[in-house]
Amino acid sequence: METLLRAAVAGEPHARERLLAEIHPLVLRYCRARLGRQETLMGSADDVAQEVCLAVVNALPGYTLRGLSFRAFVYGIAAHKVTDAFRAIGRNRSEPVADIPDTPLTHDGPEHHLLQAELTERLGSLLHTLTPRQREVLVLRIAVGLSAEETAQAVGSTPGAVRVTQHRALNRLRRTILAAAGVDADASADTVSDGDADLDEEG
Repeated sequence: METLLRAAVAGEPHARERLLAEIHPLVLRYCRARLGRQETLMGSADDVAQEVCLAVVNALPGYTLRGLSFRAFVYGIAAHKVTDAFRAIGRNRSEPVADIPDTPLTHDGPEHHLLQAELTERLGSLLHTLTPRQREVLVLRIAVGLSAEETAQAVGSTPGAVRVTQHRALNRLRRTILAAAGVDADASADTVSDGDADLDEEG
C-alpha cells in the first residue's frame, strides 16, 4: 500500500486509479452505515462516497507520508462529508441509520422486505441509545474494520480511549437488549463482563 500511495501522491494516474479502487469499497461501507440508502439533498450514500473519493484525490498532492494510517486520513474526510450531508437535509448528524448489506438478497418477497424493514428500524433504535462518539467508534471499528489506532486517528482520540468507548458502547447496547427482553441486567453481569474482557484483549 505504501508504494502505491507514494506513486499516487507523486501524481501517477494509474496509481491513483488503483488506490481509489482499494479505498472506494471501504468508504462506501462507511457512508452507507452512517447515511443508509435513502436519498438526501446531496444524493445517496453512494453519491457521498463518490464525493469523498474525489476529495481524497484532490488532497493527494498535499498529503505527507509520515507513517500514519492513510485509511484514517480517508475516514477523516469521509466523516466531514457525512456531516455536511446531514446538515444539508436539516437532520441531527447523530441520528443513526442502520447499515444494509451490499450483497444481493437471496429472498426478494414481501415478507423478506418486511423483515428487513423491521430489522433496520430495530438497529437504528439501538444505535440511537448511544452517544454520537460511541456510534462513530462502533461504525469505524465494527462496520468498517479499522484498528483502534486507525480509529483514534480518524476521530482525534487515543487508542486507549477508543477501546474504552467501544467497551462502554457495547455494554450499553447489551443492557438495552436485555431490558427489552425483560432480562435482569445484573443477573447477566458475569457474562457481559467476560465478553468485555475479550473485547479489550482484541482491541
